[in-house]
Amino acid sequence: MYNGIINVYKEKGFTSHDVVAKLRGILKQKKIGHTGTLDPEAEGVLPVCLGKATKLCDLLTDKDKTYEACLRLGIQTDTQDMTGKVLKEAAISVSEKEVKEAVLSYVGEYDQIPPMYSALKVDGRKLYEYAREGIEVERKPRRVTIYSIEIKKIELPRVWFNVACSKGTYIRTLCNDIGDRLGCFGCMETLVRTRASVFELENSLKLSEIERLRDENKIDTVLFPLDAMFRDVSCAIAKKEFYKLLYNGNPLAPEFLEGDDRKDNQIRVYDKENHFIGLYSWNEKNKQYQPIKLFLPVEDKRN
Repeated sequence: MYNGIINVYKEKGFTSHDVVAKLRGILKQKKIGHTGTLDPEAEGVLPVCLGKATKLCDLLTDKDKTYEACLRLGIQTDTQDMTGKVLKEAAISVSEKEVKEAVLSYVGEYDQIPPMYSALKVDGRKLYEYAREGIEVERKPRRVTIYSIEIKKIELPRVWFNVACSKGTYIRTLCNDIGDRLGCFGCMETLVRTRASVFELENSLKLSEIERLRDENKIDTVLFPLDAMFRDVSCAIAKKEFYKLLYNGNPLAPEFLEGDDRKDNQIRVYDKENHFIGLYSWNEKNKQYQPIKLFLPVEDKRN
């Protein structure tokens, strides 16, 4: 079984679930999970977790992301992108300066209302299920953060820009909101995710490439190890006399570890054979490191 993270380039027309299903067939492995959905017409970086790394799916979903997007002004659709039903159209009488000001005004925190065509659940059902039945459900605004926006080109009615944002941000909704602010409507025409956590577009692989690497027995050469996304977190090594506690998933006192300077609230812990045991968080009350995510058992190490 493969254990690690593979940086998939999700192509247009596939859902994130499609990618997982196809990878299960390619790799002959059931234990696979994706790290946050991309719309079928969107493309780009989709980290997929294999084996033990599936424990990381929720942590990767929470990471910041960057995108390349194209905003199409003058149109409003029910899906907030060009795949949906056109609800309203308007002539575009705004200047490029006004467009720039409107786009850049969203840098920072703002309250975003999730779109009806999304996988968020209300009363146990996904919003898109209501939307397909023509039912409008009240959604509460959610605070999101737009860290930066770089406008690449304006050729009205289109605006191309790069955006870095927090988890839970819908770029479709951002495009819709910009159009509303300009008074001429807007929707997303194209979207490419260029980064998710440490995973970059230039290192992503299409399914056909992964299949070729499987045939060449080279999958291991493109797998990111379990600790790849924690490289900015300090690390410590467990002392051998405390291995029993370590491998049983117990909290760890600082004296159980080598190299712990306690500068950070989180640490990566390894054994002396360089097995990544897990991610731990400092508990000030108990003066111990509590496990957040563990990757046990370490084979042949429990006895």
